Amino acid sequence: MKRLLGVCLFLLTALCAQAKEDDQGRGVLVYGGADRDIPGWAILSDLPDGWTRDCCMYAKAIGVNLVLYKGEWTGKPERVMVLNVWPSKLSSLEAELQDDRHHYMERDRSAKFSVLALNNKAMSCRGVLYEGTDHEDDAVVFCDPGLATGIRFSWSMTLSHDDPQKQDLLALFQRVVEGSQYMKQVGGKPGTAKTQH
Repeated sequence: MKRLLGVCLFLLTALCAQAKEDDQGRGVLVYGGADRDIPGWAILSDLPDGWTRDCCMYAKAIGVNLVLYKGEWTGKPERVMVLNVWPSKLSSLEAELQDDRHHYMERDRSAKFSVLALNNKAMSCRGVLYEGTDHEDDAVVFCDPGLATGIRFSWSMTLSHDDPQKQDLLALFQRVVEGSQYMKQVGGKPGTAKTQH
């Protein structure tokens, strides 16, 4: 039912890089047009209750596709879920994860990291939880909807190491990532899509 709702919503929207919310405010859709060998794409996921989605103001200002946040936008990265979509260039999901880990550890050589367990039934996703010496933790997940899509995407969120709601926020983050689904443009016609299985 959720997939059908996502497809119907996608059919009603013009294909451009922005996000839309379903009528119940429980889902969020971000999408982008075809670019060379990459077909038009859409990522559908859950929107946690009480959270705000933004694609076109704050997200655009920081160079990402979507941000989800609760309360007022502060401009700080804490407690903000960030979706970033890009054309896949590295050879594998593991290579994306290793590249990210390398860059993170270059900035903070004493940081610790652990595997962030996930179960996205629609695609392969790999996650890591970094614990920085700055007392901030970064949850980062890379997802690969498949070679034919031409894209990969990541979800990330920064939390204070001693945030009293840390476990609840990580559970919400996990739900958003695990609920993420990829859809592609069908037949080269804007506004038509199907969910990838």
